[in-house]
Formats: sequence, structure tokens, C-alpha cells
Amino acid sequence: MAWLMPAETAPQRRTWMAFPREGFTLGDTDADRRAGYEAWTATAHAIAEFEPVTMVVDPTERERARRMLGSHIEVVEAPIDEFWMRDVGPTFVLDDERPDALGAIDWTFNGWGGQEWAEWGRSAGLKRIIAEAAGATLVASTLVNEGGGIHVDGEGTVLATETVQLDPGRNPGLDKAAIEAELVRTLRATTVVWLPRGLTRDYEEFGTRGHVDIVATIVSPGRVLLHDQRDPGHPDHAVCRELREFFAGQTDARGRSFEVIGLPAPATLRDDEGVVDWSYVNHLVVNGGVVACGFGEPDADARARDVLAAAYPGREVTTVDAREIFARGGGIHCITQQQPLTVAELEAHDGGAPLRGPGA
Repeated sequence: MAWLMPAETAPQRRTWMAFPREGFTLGDTDADRRAGYEAWTATAHAIAEFEPVTMVVDPTERERARRMLGSHIEVVEAPIDEFWMRDVGPTFVLDDERPDALGAIDWTFNGWGGQEWAEWGRSAGLKRIIAEAAGATLVASTLVNEGGGIHVDGEGTVLATETVQLDPGRNPGLDKAAIEAELVRTLRATTVVWLPRGLTRDYEEFGTRGHVDIVATIVSPGRVLLHDQRDPGHPDHAVCRELREFFAGQTDARGRSFEVIGLPAPATLRDDEGVVDWSYVNHLVVNGGVVACGFGEPDADARARDVLAAAYPGREVTTVDAREIFARGGGIHCITQQQPLTVAELEAHDGGAPLRGPGA
């Protein structure tokens, strides 16, 4: 099959998430755990205003999940430990030569390059479970990769980061050519744009070593939203300047130069752990909308909504406070995974009119 990962703006069947369970990531205190449950739940409810949400729930969290999520969030029970769905779940792909085909890439996952703190034994089978529930063909891959480490335009371009896919903790011995060959096979990515690095905090103990989904995203072919840290007092100020200069010399799969749109960072520079990596780039595109990260800064959050609304014309932008998600190592894009409509579903669904959630 000639699998293709569509752009995240393509019409979607649903969004997949995983409900938090007690453990290292969720936190040590009752207050920490409560804040984590509430952040994941608020995100699910916001998405459900636009399209269906299916939540994978560990059996130990069954009662809490049912109580907090409500009846309009579908629940699938499966054993999990890590609940960053973008990374432990599958990446969905289509085959335009077979209209009813849906694939689910089973990337190899090793805890973001073998991080000592990472737990993924229970979530190792999650891709297979989700593929079966979604009626998708499981597409095996030996490439160590996470969904947060790639962004595509649906036309053959993929953004990746040298410090992720080329990480010796992930893919020792593989060079760019070998990785690109696997991205061609699994995503039909004919042009890989290799960003040199990610944001500063992402290289600290609990980071991913440079996931692209917190730095840059392709909003439409030839147009990139880039994190824009404007304060010289933050080390990402220099990183963002480097990445803007990098994109100026790149072209996509169709040979187009990139138009780069800066998405200003919030004003907060530090938290109790050091410099923050708060980023509005880490948003989720849904049917008819965009679910954006909020950081408790009314002016900055509103400015981000304006930029996102202009970047995604015709979509409603809503904000969910993502500070508790970022405190655990990611954002809204990191805890979600979109399942696109197949070609056949798209043709059958009023010529492609988007599905809406039960609250819409």
C-alpha cells in the first residue's frame, strides 16, 4: 500500500486521548494529581465541542474517568502507563488508491530515547489496541519515532528534528538517508526538512530532545507557524532566530519557499524548574476549529488566538489552560492524536462536510 499521512487540517473522524493514571508523570500529591486529571478532562471537553473524542482509560481509573468525562466522551479500556497519546499512540495514514483504507503506524517507542524516568511497558501495546478499535491496518515500523517528532503538509513534506530521529538513544547507526527512506514508506514523505534543534527546556532531564511540535507546524502548504520568543532574556530567543534563518533556506516537496509566521510566546520566562517552553505552536486542529494552549495571560492568549484564526481561516479558536500539561512535559498537541476520515468516509459524508462533536 502507498500510505500517506494527511495534513492535520484534513477532515477527521475523531480525536484519540489517554486518561491520566497515577504514577510519576501525574504527580506525587493529591493536588498535583487532581490538577492533571482536570487538565486532560478540560482538553477532552473542548475538543468534543467540535468532533468525537475517544479516551483510552486504564482499568484503575475507570470510575474517575466516567465521572469526570461524562457520557459524551467514548471510553476504551486498556492498560496504560504513559498517557502522551501523540507519542505512545499510532500515527494514522490513508491510501488514496484504496478509499476505505486506514492505516495506523506502529512506530517503535523506547521512552523518548531511553529516558530513565520514562514508563511505557503497559502502553507498548496501545497502538495495536487503537488500530483494532479504529478498524485500521497496523503498519509496523522499526524506526524509533514519536508523533510529536513530525509534522506534515499532506503533499510530501515532513518537518523533523536532527536531535530526535538521529538521536543515538533512538536510532543508533541510522543516517538521514535511512530515516528518510522509512518516512517515505510510512508517510509518503518525499521531502524531509531537518530542523537543527528544538526549544531549550526540551533538552533537560524530562524533555524529548527536540520535538518539532512545540517549535513549528505547517498550517498549509508552504506556510509555517514558528515559535517566536521575543525576550532576549530567554535562551529560546536565539533558538528562534536560528530557526527562522534556517527556514529561509528551505523548500517544501513542491519546491516552494516557506512563508514563516511568528507565533509570539507568552511573557512568562521561568517557572520553579527554570526557563519555560510554553508555546502556542503546540495546538490541535479539529473539525471547524483549533484548540489552543492557554497560559493564564489574557493578552498573550488573545494574541495567539488572533494569529491562529488568521492562519486557519474559517475555524473557531478556543483556549484551554495548558500550564498543568506543560508542567508534566508537553502540551495539547502532545496529549492528542487525530484520526482522519478515509477517502470513502469523506465521499460519503456530504462531500466532506466536517463531523461535529455532540456539544456543537
